[in-house]
Amino acid sequence: MSVSDIKASYADFADGVRRFEWLDRAIVGRYRRHRFGDVDGKVLDVACGTGTNFRYLPETVELVGIDISPDMLANAEDQLTDLERDGTLKEMDAQNLEFADDSFDAVISALSTCTFPDPVAALQEMNRVCKPEGTIRLIEHGRSDVGLIARFQEWRADAHYAKMGCRWTQEPRNLVEAADLSIEDTSTGLLGMITTFEIAPSKTND
Repeated sequence: MSVSDIKASYADFADGVRRFEWLDRAIVGRYRRHRFGDVDGKVLDVACGTGTNFRYLPETVELVGIDISPDMLANAEDQLTDLERDGTLKEMDAQNLEFADDSFDAVISALSTCTFPDPVAALQEMNRVCKPEGTIRLIEHGRSDVGLIARFQEWRADAHYAKMGCRWTQEPRNLVEAADLSIEDTSTGLLGMITTFEIAPSKTND
């Protein structure tokens, strides 16, 4: 899908994503808390969606969230209000971030690379805007390491992508490696379908 296709798709289910955040908290919440709970300073949430990550961030951070979908951002604004938190939200393409180099102390993103038309470019943009001494934190999903589940994912992959714009058989580690990012820590869970990363920004290509 193109960026415009993804934006149109999100318009159809942004409200539904917000309504089912209770399910995300039950399944993915502990991964978000583990990876995002200790970031500090100025934090960029890439593809923030409806603001699902916000509750897991320390209250002291200076939060900036970006997403391609105005419908998602409208829900994210409501999320900030519900949590009584401050934050700045901007409509923006993750593959072409409108921020200067080294703008953020931490860059986070969850369950996002599956939708980007060019996920490697988006990861490289996250690296570009993160300070050299900062941190990039990712939570991604992909192909299960359990055979029966993986076969089901493969069987439904094309239909799932056509409906949701989501590549649910992706291999997150391959994407991070293709973006030439330095993994400091990684873990898997949920039958191999969730992979989390702590990444040290690389400025070797500057």
